[in-house]
Amino acid sequence: MSTPCASRNSIQGHPCFGGGHQRNGRIHLPVAPRCNIKCNFCTRRHDCANESRPGVTSRILTPAEALVRLREVMANPIQGPIIKVVGIAGPGDPLANEATFETFRLVDAEFPHLMKCLSTNGLRLPDSIDRLHALGLRSITVTINAVDPLVGAEIYSWIHYGGKRHSGKAGVEILIHNQLAGLERAARYGMTVKVNTVLVPGINEGEISRIAEEVKQRGAFIMNVMPLIPQAKFADIAPPSPERLEEVRRVNQEIIEQFKHCRQCRADAVGLIGADFSTL
Repeated sequence: MSTPCASRNSIQGHPCFGGGHQRNGRIHLPVAPRCNIKCNFCTRRHDCANESRPGVTSRILTPAEALVRLREVMANPIQGPIIKVVGIAGPGDPLANEATFETFRLVDAEFPHLMKCLSTNGLRLPDSIDRLHALGLRSITVTINAVDPLVGAEIYSWIHYGGKRHSGKAGVEILIHNQLAGLERAARYGMTVKVNTVLVPGINEGEISRIAEEVKQRGAFIMNVMPLIPQAKFADIAPPSPERLEEVRRVNQEIIEQFKHCRQCRADAVGLIGADFSTL
């Protein structure tokens, strides 16, 4: 299937989907601490004010506190005018936290003109997509790092789904199925879907084009290939060089539009991509 034109129009100016990132900003509200998968490149154990990477926040907010934070930013004469998007991107997985849905409800009631979006690993996406649609989400980002379960088993230690912990190939099969099924349903709802893929040298380099083809067929609009940040179990793996990253993006541009301005933002980022204001 192809992405509906209406969904592209609905996110005009969204800085994380290729439009106006030099003039339009976003605010991430860190209300989602719990995660339902364990990625071998992820750690959320520490925070530094000068550290910019997914999973990092200075503190967790309740939905009520998040609304206060948003009010403060929107009332600021410098910050407020550039904020176009309210996003939830962790520090865990938004769909593993009921606070995500309550936060979006509060935001929509007071700031209906702001675009709402989230970033998810996709495990709970099929279970949550109806609620997200009802809340008025226009865009969603799904992180998909493999479509071959054997490759995925090298990237993920376990997933938690259906009240059980699943490891190895069997667990990754559930994850990949849900990611692709949820993505397709999101696209059918008219949401604009971006796919994030972490390029892990020596592990999933051969998967990138396969991922691009799979997600394009299911209605994804744009793909964001990100370099590995070496940490946790992958601390000893060197990240791809800028030249290698650009080569991968160039090759896959033939399959699906590539987003090239990602800065792998914090879960409490505020402002323009690459030029955030102070954190919480």
